[in-house]
Amino acid sequence: MSLISCTDAGVNRKKLEIEVSAEDFAKACAEAFRKNAHKFAVPGFRKGKAPRGVIEKMYGKEFFYEDAVNDLYPTALQAAIEEGGLEYVDDKIDLDVTSVGEDGLKFTAVITVKPEVELDDYVGIKLTRPSTAVSDEDVDAELNKLLQKNGRIIDIEDRACQNGDTVVFDFEGFVDDVAFDGGKAEQYQLELGSGNFIPGFEDQIVGHSINDEFDVNVTFPEEYHAEELAGKPAVFKCKLHAIKATELPEADDEFIKDYTEFETLEEYKADARQKLEKAAEEKADRAVDDQLFETLTDKLNADIPDAMIENRIDQSIQDFGYRLQMQGISLEDYIKFTGSDMSSVRESMRDQATHQVKVRLALEKIVELEKIEITDEAVVAEYAKLAEQYHMEVDAVKNAIAAKDLRSDLAVDAAVKFVRDNAKIKKTK
Repeated sequence: MSLISCTDAGVNRKKLEIEVSAEDFAKACAEAFRKNAHKFAVPGFRKGKAPRGVIEKMYGKEFFYEDAVNDLYPTALQAAIEEGGLEYVDDKIDLDVTSVGEDGLKFTAVITVKPEVELDDYVGIKLTRPSTAVSDEDVDAELNKLLQKNGRIIDIEDRACQNGDTVVFDFEGFVDDVAFDGGKAEQYQLELGSGNFIPGFEDQIVGHSINDEFDVNVTFPEEYHAEELAGKPAVFKCKLHAIKATELPEADDEFIKDYTEFETLEEYKADARQKLEKAAEEKADRAVDDQLFETLTDKLNADIPDAMIENRIDQSIQDFGYRLQMQGISLEDYIKFTGSDMSSVRESMRDQATHQVKVRLALEKIVELEKIEITDEAVVAEYAKLAEQYHMEVDAVKNAIAAKDLRSDLAVDAAVKFVRDNAKIKKTK
């Protein structure tokens, strides 16, 4: 099997002329006979026992050619692609058999390949790193979350309601003095300040006391889900029944000892600060990388085949399906519940998929230009790391991820590090 020629056949398209030797083609024909022998019922022979020569005499020597070609071409094509140093990106391949017979097989294949990529000025790009400072207020906010989690709900009877309270009230909505469907509820619980109701609704409840009856005047948003109400003014007649608030425990060593792994309030705060600082560093790293990727895609010049985008969308849908399964939901049920369809789901992922493909192409170009190479030792170490991370045997990881793909991913990671290390990063205070 050999590649005779490789010529351009359009943008990101290559035409390969491939030859299979007479010997290899003869072996493929023999294998085609072996696989199909059991199907033939020939007079004078038990079914499946007729010699190949008899069958070819009855049907012609070409009888097994089609099966032989179908068996041969995938291997021959892959060998030719590797020989030509090509990377194809679309399983849709235009095949044409130009000659077939005892002299062997010749065929052409038109494939879609990765685009030519131009990328300049990626060394010394300017990036901004967000502040990673953690204030005392940030630490206090973490403490307050712990207090809120362990607080107790109490009834408020001696004051008006305020933001943060949960109120229990009845309401009925009217548009043009006519009640509308879905606009009425009794003993409804609402946390004031949560933003769960129409803008302006909760603000008009604040300041009222138990047993107050009052009107709330609002206008439905233009983009409201109920089209018949969108943009219209409405009046909600309300009656307030109860006000509830969370009574927080005292933030002291005793509380910390009872509800955390720490002995003192100061120990808890020190740990909270450390975790917040780590999270801030990770968030800043992601922000820098997001800017880095955006900058690279802006500098990228490539005519990207549609197939690459579609393949990336396919992968995104597969990943999304896995995440849904972890929640006990199938992708099909998700689409049904949301009233969507697969076409809409794919379209919603297109922009992100396009960005991801551009980023990958840019980074692969940097790997090429900077001659980044990954050692065998690094690949072995990564397999071990992944096995430990996912609690799998190393061989199982190797079966799931080809060494070639893992090496490529490591090279891309190294390209990110190269660009980041050579960037001009301004730190904000």
